[in-house]
Amino acid sequence: PAPETIMSARLLSQKNVFIVAAKRTPFGSFGGKLKSWSCTDLAVHASSAAIAQCDIDPAAISSVCVGNVSQTNPDTPYLARHVGLRSGVPIATPALTVNRLCGSGFQSIITGAQEILLGLSDVVLTGGAESMSSAPYALRNARWGSKVGSDLALKDTLWETLTDAYTKTPMANTAENLAEQYSISRQACDEYAVRSQHAWAAAANSGIFSQEIAPISIKSRKGEQVMDADEGGRPDATIEAVGKLPALFKKDGTVTAGNASGISDGAGAVIIASEEAVKTHNLKPIARLAAFSVAGVDPNVMGIGPVPAIRQVLTDSEKSLEDIDIVEVNEAFAAQYLAVEKELGLDRAKTNVNGGAIALGHPTGASGSRIMGHLAYELQRNEKNMAIGSACIGGGQGVAIMIERV
Repeated sequence: PAPETIMSARLLSQKNVFIVAAKRTPFGSFGGKLKSWSCTDLAVHASSAAIAQCDIDPAAISSVCVGNVSQTNPDTPYLARHVGLRSGVPIATPALTVNRLCGSGFQSIITGAQEILLGLSDVVLTGGAESMSSAPYALRNARWGSKVGSDLALKDTLWETLTDAYTKTPMANTAENLAEQYSISRQACDEYAVRSQHAWAAAANSGIFSQEIAPISIKSRKGEQVMDADEGGRPDATIEAVGKLPALFKKDGTVTAGNASGISDGAGAVIIASEEAVKTHNLKPIARLAAFSVAGVDPNVMGIGPVPAIRQVLTDSEKSLEDIDIVEVNEAFAAQYLAVEKELGLDRAKTNVNGGAIALGHPTGASGSRIMGHLAYELQRNEKNMAIGSACIGGGQGVAIMIERV
């Protein structure tokens, strides 16, 4: 076991860190309703809603930590700092933007918890944001001129982000590698994708996401419109329709546009606090952090990352999967999720029960914040005790956070 993860579980058993608020934007489709919203705009919207939710004076926030991957907007290098300032946090309060790729939203919570455990902070505004629609094309090396007759080519920075230059492998191909390794069929992937769409639709229709979503007013030709639901879901998806989509990355492969996570825009915010801060500011805890873990895996099968990360938080907490009431593993690709499911023996009756990224989208820096906020509310709604959120990470990592209802 990695010493730092054992330490996390031990310290969290001695010093409580609570989730006291969690809000997110609805997730927008690629080039959809949120395409003109910058990362900072999205994160400020979610953060302001979370601050209002727990009715805390922004001056009481001692640190800001926001996850982001691609820095697609001109002001995104300033993301965490601008989120704090625009959300009313005092100028003297420090801010940090973190990038653990698809685990960035999770990492913001982990980093904030570490600050609290070390006694450096009492209340931390954490979150994650991504505007994938804003990803620009780049003209590499144009700054230094070009030879006469050379053909300059624009590079798609979004595609570059979704490709591991170390292994020269697009993320989708790592899912194809897992499909081959774990004997996962195209049919199984399509069936799982439809399951995700239908589960998301059922949850959305029953209002399950309303507690976590902070609606956005969108200006359109028809005037102001309120966006209060995720844009990318396909509630009418069928096996027949999904099955007609072509495999995009391998001949006779498994990964299609219908069984992979949607390229999306969105943000989430999670406010965490020490037990002392909860008492001082009269905050109402939603959940308690129980353990967290980050693990490394072979980059060629990066999607298996949740397996060692989840196993580690279970070991550190002296728990088994049977003790966990709700699990959410980010659905980067159906084949990737199914490999994790097979390796861990996950029970679908309590895993991704309200759908996942295949349906509602995966704005890479934001998904961890969404997942942990959603799980905190699900524990409350279902009166359950323990939950684990996890994700695979490009480049070959996995992250997991365990929480407990209070």
